[in-house]
Amino acid sequence: MPVPQSVSQLFSLDSLLDEEELAIRDTTRRFAAERIRPHVAGWFEAGTLPARELAAELGGMGLLGMHLEGYGCAGMSATAYGLACLELEAVDSGIRSLVSVQGSLAMFAIHRFGSEEQKQQWLPPMAAGEALGCFGLTEPDFGSNPAGMRTSARRDRGDWVLSGTKMWITNGSVADVAVVWARTDDGIRGFLVPADSRGFSAPEIKHKLSLRASVTAELVLEDVRLPESAMLPEARGLSGPLSCLGEARFGIVFGALGAARDCLETAIDYAGSREVFEKPLAAFQLTQAKLADMALELGKGQLLALHLGRLKDRHGLRAEQVSLGKLNSVREAIAIARECRTILGANGITLEYPVLRHANNLESVLTYEGTSEMHQLVIGQALTGESAFR
Repeated sequence: MPVPQSVSQLFSLDSLLDEEELAIRDTTRRFAAERIRPHVAGWFEAGTLPARELAAELGGMGLLGMHLEGYGCAGMSATAYGLACLELEAVDSGIRSLVSVQGSLAMFAIHRFGSEEQKQQWLPPMAAGEALGCFGLTEPDFGSNPAGMRTSARRDRGDWVLSGTKMWITNGSVADVAVVWARTDDGIRGFLVPADSRGFSAPEIKHKLSLRASVTAELVLEDVRLPESAMLPEARGLSGPLSCLGEARFGIVFGALGAARDCLETAIDYAGSREVFEKPLAAFQLTQAKLADMALELGKGQLLALHLGRLKDRHGLRAEQVSLGKLNSVREAIAIARECRTILGANGITLEYPVLRHANNLESVLTYEGTSEMHQLVIGQALTGESAFR
């Protein structure tokens, strides 16, 4: 009888990774399995996450801002970062979100657009997990169209005064600093807002049905006065925040496939032990057809993710290529999660198994950092040369 193979073995994926990438993947996988997996269902059910405690451990492993150079960052490859995201999201999307927001949004914004003083002040403690950051772009009425933002920053006696509201901000209520994008007379600019600034608050958003093992908040800025030095000097216009989103979306390209892999491995294991009509569920043709189709899409997604990682490491990655990856990975991951739930039957809806937890989380991943429709239009524009956004 043939020995069962994993999707990785079926596609010989390990042969495409070098020793350092394999080591980072395996180390992250062990940490996630030992430190996070035993607790994550409970965190999800309670709607909580020990974000600061986890950040310190993740920082100690070098996983925060791991693809950035200097200032205490590990300086790893984009592919290695993607593999770490995959392993973290295989446990829960909320954990990958914590790492993505910290490293690819908040830290990347400071690293790419900040002054030397801002980098020295914030990046080392953020890389170590001693300080947390968040990224304030989305507003209650402006998600896919950030150009319409209403948050404003005006000059007053040499200072900046910020007013407005941001919404659906991961890490918001536990962050030490918020990267906030606001409209000024000079266009859209970025600001570093310390959490203890007068007039700044970050009430946590409760009653979520998705990403429950994640801290999500609203940012409220009521005439928050900041010095001139709070502005990110190198960011002008929407290209600043959008480039940060491109970094975070790259992590999702890999990460969503981690959730899909965990669902598929759970379904295969369950089908092998569950007996129906006096034989394992895995021995039925319809079950094998489901598993084969899901394995094919997961393997294809991982091959695309690795290809995009190599492009990013060697030549740079265009926005429309990130959209290809994000659209494919999340769309296939959520389809795999839902199909796996059917294999588990009623057991699939409980927190004893991770499948429906992943499916619920992927409902958020499907629409944040660019909805599927927005990524379709980015790809469509690349193919036709015509913009269909308006």
